[in-house]
Amino acid sequence: MQEPTFLILTALAAQPTHGYGVIRAVEQLSQGEVVLRPGTLYGALDRLTEQGLVEIDHEEAVDGRLRRYYRLTESGAAALTAQVHRLRRNADAAATRLRLAFGGAL
Repeated sequence: MQEPTFLILTALAAQPTHGYGVIRAVEQLSQGEVVLRPGTLYGALDRLTEQGLVEIDHEEAVDGRLRRYYRLTESGAAALTAQVHRLRRNADAAATRLRLAFGGAL
């Protein structure tokens, strides 16, 4: 799973969120290292929807524009959970090797 996808799913894990809210959440979660452009985000949301990881929660009109809210599906939550476990295992393996090579704690 690519980092932007991981962060999008993470942004949607807490509650349904509209596109701009996802962009802001991803930037915050990544401490500014990942900044999604709207075209990139909506392409990813379409792909994640097709894969069954995300679905449209609801839509509302705000200032004459339609705002679509997305939410994580059960399959999306399972995929995100699996990725969290994978990343944790990999980080633990890296930390162990660093300790062996350079001593000290991380």
